[in-house]
Amino acid sequence: MARQKGIIKIQGKIGELSFYTTKDGSLVREKGGIDAKRIASDPAFKRTRENGAEFGSSASAGKLIRDAFRPLIHHASDRRVTARMMKIMTDIKNMDTVSARGSRNVGVGITNPLAMNLLKGFNFNIQSVLVSVMYKPFTVDTATGEISILELSPINDLSYPEGATHMTIQSAWAKIDFVAREKSVEISNEYNGPIDANTVDVLLTPSAAPTGTGTNFLLLMIEFFQEVNGVQYTLNNGAFNAASIIDVY
Repeated sequence: MARQKGIIKIQGKIGELSFYTTKDGSLVREKGGIDAKRIASDPAFKRTRENGAEFGSSASAGKLIRDAFRPLIHHASDRRVTARMMKIMTDIKNMDTVSARGSRNVGVGITNPLAMNLLKGFNFNIQSVLVSVMYKPFTVDTATGEISILELSPINDLSYPEGATHMTIQSAWAKIDFVAREKSVEISNEYNGPIDANTVDVLLTPSAAPTGTGTNFLLLMIEFFQEVNGVQYTLNNGAFNAASIIDVY
């Protein structure tokens, strides 16, 4: 590939050349590669088709998790979250030791306790990691999905951004079936309060247990706001917010 130089940057295709922009700048490359129909049918590309099938399955599994928690991670995720999640899904897929090559999938791999551990502590916003934002220990009741944060003193127990006056803490409990590609999610109540020295017991309880079968996921999210004339505004488009998978079972 080559880099585009000059004031005017081209986007799209001109003849056999494709012009596009990435985080590395404006680039151009010549059209090439193997015909898709040949890849789909030629025995020589059997391994390529197998790898493609497993890649697609892993990508779908990662999207299931992101979609399940989208209401909470909408303002608490970074631009690379899809790629970071994809890497973990690929590692979990590789833990499927019973399916044939090309059919290995996250639905089988996730039953391995080591696979579940890969997802515990996953932060959707790598710039704001939950354990670096909240120092106060919390407990989890896996039977009810309730998360308890007792005697939280926001000004002492949180690492909050400059200008923040308030914060919201909320959780979600999801049950995800990677084989059937189905999900069920229940969102907890939210605690919203000032960032001050007063202590408060924060109890986050989902309205019900998620239905269906599959793997249980618990997520905890902290969002920061600045109050101006009685209205709370999110800070820097959520750059300081944290959301993490705190348990998988």
